[in-house]
Amino acid sequence: MRLRKRGKGMKYFRIKMVSAMEKVFADKEPSGEGNLARLTALKGETVSFQIAYYWAGNGKERGKVEVISPIRNQVDVRLVQLVPCEYPCHMSRDEDYLTTAPGLYPDLLIKIPELGFPMVSGQWRSLWIDVEIPEDIQAGEYPLEIRLTHGEDLIGKLEVFCEVIDQVLPKLPVPRTEWFHTDCLADYYQLEVFSDEYWEVVENFVKTAVKRNCNMLLTPVFTPPLDTAVGGERRTVQLVDVKAEGNQYTFGFANFEKWVSMCQRCGIEYYEISHLFSQWGAVAAPKIVGEKDGELVKLFGWDTDASGEAYKNFLHQFLTALKEEMDRLGIREKVYFHISDEPQMTQIDSYRAAKQVVAEDLEGCIVFDALSDYDFYKEGLVSQPVCALNHMEPFLEDRPEKLWGYYCTGQYEDVSNRFIVQPGYRTRILGVQMYKYQLDGFLHWGYNFYNSEKSLYPIDPYRCTDASGAFPSGDPFLVYPGADRKPEESIRLMLMDEAMNDLRAMYLLEGLTDRNTVLKCIERTPDEEVTFKKYPRSISYLTDCREQINAAIRTAIQKKI
Repeated sequence: MRLRKRGKGMKYFRIKMVSAMEKVFADKEPSGEGNLARLTALKGETVSFQIAYYWAGNGKERGKVEVISPIRNQVDVRLVQLVPCEYPCHMSRDEDYLTTAPGLYPDLLIKIPELGFPMVSGQWRSLWIDVEIPEDIQAGEYPLEIRLTHGEDLIGKLEVFCEVIDQVLPKLPVPRTEWFHTDCLADYYQLEVFSDEYWEVVENFVKTAVKRNCNMLLTPVFTPPLDTAVGGERRTVQLVDVKAEGNQYTFGFANFEKWVSMCQRCGIEYYEISHLFSQWGAVAAPKIVGEKDGELVKLFGWDTDASGEAYKNFLHQFLTALKEEMDRLGIREKVYFHISDEPQMTQIDSYRAAKQVVAEDLEGCIVFDALSDYDFYKEGLVSQPVCALNHMEPFLEDRPEKLWGYYCTGQYEDVSNRFIVQPGYRTRILGVQMYKYQLDGFLHWGYNFYNSEKSLYPIDPYRCTDASGAFPSGDPFLVYPGADRKPEESIRLMLMDEAMNDLRAMYLLEGLTDRNTVLKCIERTPDEEVTFKKYPRSISYLTDCREQINAAIRTAIQKKI
């Protein structure tokens, strides 16, 4: 790495290579821990790093970026933007937070403006560099030179090398879902649901999710009953048309088929059917609209007894028709069903009653739900539990056949999470944990939740990152709704992408060698023990761990030649 300080009036400009896992705060010089002047990558992988820069002159200036490299077309440079975090963390927390004070913190990744990147007096800022390695690239070492200029002056230059290993990164071996809220897109962009513009925006956001290692999509056959106040409603995004004639129902699947086609076009592999009952206890039905007596009306909702005969009759007819449609589309083996989200032990009776309503119709289908209490699973109510990471221990001791993990606002002590003010390694460690404990999937509730808590009103995600003070900033969403109707990514999305790429690389190495070889790479000493609550708290550990994985892959390939 070379650093230059030259040019008229630019003697106070500094640059520093920084790991993607280090968050550059405006008022603090970054450490540069774990940065590598030589990167390694597998084919089909995106590797990222940052250039932190500091301007100590008066006033505001702007700089330009130039990339010189044989793989210039594979290099994308973005600006890291500060976002407001009014509610950065809960009062209950551990000590592993970068700050606990409200403020403006790095998260949003945007295109560099035509005028250039801002140089703000007395502040550290950063540029985010992605090197996107195509699958068909020739293996070898590629130089990258990144030049920062101000007018005619060269004010900084960074030289790195990227080694491409001759092996394609395999696809993610397990499902990963970040709940997709299409009503939030319709609200934010003021779109008519199922208009051409609506479908265009939905596809834009799905493409980004797939690009960043999401392979399962929440599918709103009915408007998902998620984070909605009792008695409240969210905008109707119901994919399945319903017509009621007495106690008989007919169903139209045109929009559902369009959704599946869109998913297949984008690369989605699994379909997560929206919950069949209300959140937190399954006491009511979701909002279901349909045609009755020539009018579009609400057929079921908060006033519906979840286990009553009327709703049971409806669900039987609906699930029978839905399964036939899934068979026709050839996706049945890739479909997962939900009963109700996050039921507590106090709600076990209502959940059990709801489960019994659909037990016969969902026989042979995959049913999974997020929960925390192991006793809930032991009752036999959830075949594939999605366990909160801070409640994993009993599930690991008496392990179900299939075990998923999730985190959200409630996982604020010790375990991995993605809050904006948490260190980047705390997000990325998830890939290592998923591999060691062989989790069968991962779920999070917020890919693009742009509402207040309980969806009382919409929010502007560029001004509010905490669901109006309800959840730590960063919990509700991973992408921002760009002005061009495409998502703008976040540091946290990229860190999750790196975590999943780590997981893919580990399974690749296991296939080339064995599981023990991988475990030796991730736990080289007793100090590097990894559990869900205990793991090395450093950028360097994960940087070195991935380098060890890549080195072992390189060695395994050479042995096979």
